[in-house]
Amino acid sequence: MREGSPGRARLAVLALLGSILVPLVTAGLRSVLWVLAGIAALALAAVGVWWILAHTGVVRVLGLVLALAAPAAVLALYAAAGMLWAVCLSLALWALALAAARSALPSEHTTSERTATTTPRHPWVLMNPRSGGGKVGRFDLVDRARAAGCRVTLLDGDQDVTELARRAVAEGADLLAVAGGDGTQALVAEVAARHDLPFLVIPAGTRNHFALDLGLDRDDPAAALEALAEGVELRIDLGYAADRVFVNNASFGTYAFVVTDPAYRDAKARTTLRTLPGLLTGEDAPRLRARADRTHIDGLQALLVSNNPYGRAVDAAHPGRRGRLDSGLLGVVCVRVGNAAQAARLVRGPGSGGALIRLSAATVVVEADTDTLPAGIDGEHVVLPSPVVCRIAPGALRVRVPRRRLRTSRAGDGAADWPGVVRLALSSLRTP
Repeated sequence: MREGSPGRARLAVLALLGSILVPLVTAGLRSVLWVLAGIAALALAAVGVWWILAHTGVVRVLGLVLALAAPAAVLALYAAAGMLWAVCLSLALWALALAAARSALPSEHTTSERTATTTPRHPWVLMNPRSGGGKVGRFDLVDRARAAGCRVTLLDGDQDVTELARRAVAEGADLLAVAGGDGTQALVAEVAARHDLPFLVIPAGTRNHFALDLGLDRDDPAAALEALAEGVELRIDLGYAADRVFVNNASFGTYAFVVTDPAYRDAKARTTLRTLPGLLTGEDAPRLRARADRTHIDGLQALLVSNNPYGRAVDAAHPGRRGRLDSGLLGVVCVRVGNAAQAARLVRGPGSGGALIRLSAATVVVEADTDTLPAGIDGEHVVLPSPVVCRIAPGALRVRVPRRRLRTSRAGDGAADWPGVVRLALSSLRTP
C-alpha cells in the first residue's frame, strides 16, 4: 500500500482554502450570490440541452440558444463586475485541491497481483487489422508478436471470434491474447476464463477502456507483449448480461435504441438528434425498470451496468475510470429525466431528486414492456430477451500484464476524503 503524502495533503488544504478565500476577499458576502448565479446558469444550460435532445423544431432552437446564452450571460456579468479573474482562479484552485487530495492519501486495496512464474509456450494472438484506425499495422504488431513466440491469427469480417479462440485452445494454446477493441477482448476473455487460461490485452482498439483500467499504455500497444517474458498475473471479475460477457459495461435504454438505427454508423450525430425526441418524450418512449439487489427503480431512460463501479463521471484526475476490477460488484448508473425540471436537477449530481442514481450491486435485473431489449455490450449492439439478468463472476479471469505499467486510478468513487486529508496534513505539522 502506498504511503500517504503529507506534502500533497497540505497543498490540498491550502488550495481548498484559497478557492474559498479568493472570491470572499474580492467580493465579500456578495460572492455567495455570484456562486448561486453560476449554479443557476448551469441549471438553465442543462434545461437547454434537454430541449435540444427531447424536442424538435422551435423548441430545439430555443434549447440551443438557452444552452449557449445562460453560461455566456453569467460570464459577462462576472467580467462586468470585475469578478471573472477571481472565478477562474477559484476554480483552478478547487481543481488543484481535488487532484492533490485524491493523490495524498494511501491507495486502498486494488486488484491483487502475483508474479507470473511460467512463460507461455504456445501463446495465441487474435489481431484485428482494422481496429483503432490500423494500429496493428502502424505498430508492426504482427511481426513483434511472432518474434515473441506467438501464433498470430488475423481477423476478417466474416470470422467467428469465439470459435477462433476455442479452436486455438483445442490446438494447444496456453495463453490467449487480443489486439483489438473491447468488444473483441470480451469474446476471447470468456473463452480464456472458461478454460482458466491467462489472457493478454494488447490495446490496439480505438478507446480500449479495459486496457486503460489495467494500467496499459494505449499509445504503445506493443509494450503489452513484455508480459509474455516478464509479467504479473491479475485475477479480475467478468460481467455478464444474460449469456454475454462484458469487460467494461452493458448499456440499456436510449443509447442502445439509437445504435439500432441502420443510419447510425454513417451519421451518428444526425441519427441521434433525429431519434432521441421520440425515445425521450414520445408516446412509445421506452421505459426501463431495474432491480439492483433489493433496490427497485422505475421509469428509466438509460441504464449503464459496469464490470466494477466507475469513478464519478466528473473527475479531473481520472474521468470514467475504475479503481479496481476485483470488488465482486457491478456498478450501476441510472438516468431518469422526464422533463426540464429534472434535467436542471442533474447539475446536483447523484441523488439529484432521482434524476441520476448511482449504486453497486451483485445482480441487476433489467426489464421493459417488450419481449426483447437492445443493449450495447462493450460497444457492440445486441438484442437480448427481456428481462436481462446482469451478474458478476468474481475473479473469473486471469489477466497477464507487464510488470512495468501505468498506475491505475485510486479505488473508490472519486470523492476526496477531506477529513482524512486534513488529519494527514495536521499530523505532519505535529511531527517533530
